[in-house]
Amino acid sequence: MKRWFQRARDAILVAIALLAALSAHAQLTIEIIGGGATQTPIAIVPFAGEAEFPLGVTGVVGADLQRSGLFKLVDAGAARPANPLDVRYPEFRARGAEAIVVGSMMQTAPGLVNVRFFLLDAVKQTQITAFSYNVAPGQFRAVAHKIADVIYEAMTGDKGVFSTRIAYIVKQGRRHMLQVADADGYNPQTIVNSDEPLLSPAWSPDGTRLAYVSFEARKPVVYIQDLASGRKQALANFKGNNSAPAWSPDSRKLVVTLTKDGNSQMYLINADGNGAQRIATSSAIDTEANFAPDGASLLFVSDRGGSPQIYRFTLATGAVERVSFDGSYNTTPRHAPDGKSFAFLKRDGNRFNIAVQDIASRQVQVLTQGGNDESPSFAPNGRMILYASGQGGRGILAAVSSDGRVKQRLSSAVGGDVREPAWGPLGK
Repeated sequence: MKRWFQRARDAILVAIALLAALSAHAQLTIEIIGGGATQTPIAIVPFAGEAEFPLGVTGVVGADLQRSGLFKLVDAGAARPANPLDVRYPEFRARGAEAIVVGSMMQTAPGLVNVRFFLLDAVKQTQITAFSYNVAPGQFRAVAHKIADVIYEAMTGDKGVFSTRIAYIVKQGRRHMLQVADADGYNPQTIVNSDEPLLSPAWSPDGTRLAYVSFEARKPVVYIQDLASGRKQALANFKGNNSAPAWSPDSRKLVVTLTKDGNSQMYLINADGNGAQRIATSSAIDTEANFAPDGASLLFVSDRGGSPQIYRFTLATGAVERVSFDGSYNTTPRHAPDGKSFAFLKRDGNRFNIAVQDIASRQVQVLTQGGNDESPSFAPNGRMILYASGQGGRGILAAVSSDGRVKQRLSSAVGGDVREPAWGPLGK
């Protein structure tokens, strides 16, 4: 209880807990520590011509698919077919492959490379899909993620998220940094540098902006950073604490927690910082709001029942109903993209773990066992949840599938704390 009250009142304790140094440009590495129950064996043949370029694409494609926990890489053998007509299906079937990826890379103009691939069904001996891209060599990693997305969707029916980005907070000495990286931890970029704590990054649904809380003004203020221009604006800088930003699905409004009128309460505010409007009134602490995907309601945390629990607020009617009942401490709700469930932080004794609750049935499943977990964030396809955890005295990021079967650990090779993750939206 005390832990949650302090976090809700001050909105800074997670950031203050960042203790160790982390290089501003050190990428995160991902370790798979648990795989799915059923994995599709797939052979990814090195593309013809790939050896002519410093960075190919097939290694990245294979790493993406393997990291999902749904695919098992199969040795492609010595043959290097570049198109379906050259594929000898029985050879791949003998190795256990159920799917095959072949392709080619060829320079077509100065600074331009054609990357072509084919996804084949090794059992039916048919082509599933094929795409061709013309890209600059600097885009090889991006096109590899795109290829992995196409393969993932074709094989599973769900959108791939390998081309998405994640945001998180790190610290180097006295410097606090809001960073953005590819979903696999590569290409980290520092978006905000500050000598004061940063926390609560939140992506706009259109992927163009990040809202976050900064203490550079010696108190918590909510800012919005435009990622393309680098322009920063103060969204909420009222008397007292300004914290916990969350975007509406149309990117036009945010809900924030303010103490300008007393206790921590929820306010709607336009994305330009105007029109702050209190949306609920209580004598309790109301905070950590999160919009439902349809924008009609919010989940939020309140102690109005005596302990921190999760409630739903319906915007049209102002009705409030409690939705968490399993245990005496439940916080940080985050809707799944389909709106049918939500992830949250659940305390059991002195252990804090990530759980999911089905909204219709109220069935709860605890997904992690770290005991010091926090800040869940759904992947935009709803299949994975990114979160922060404590390990060996420092903060790391981790991910778990929404069914609890696939587990990953993301860490920096140079050590240090990484906290407050937020998974960005699907690209347009």
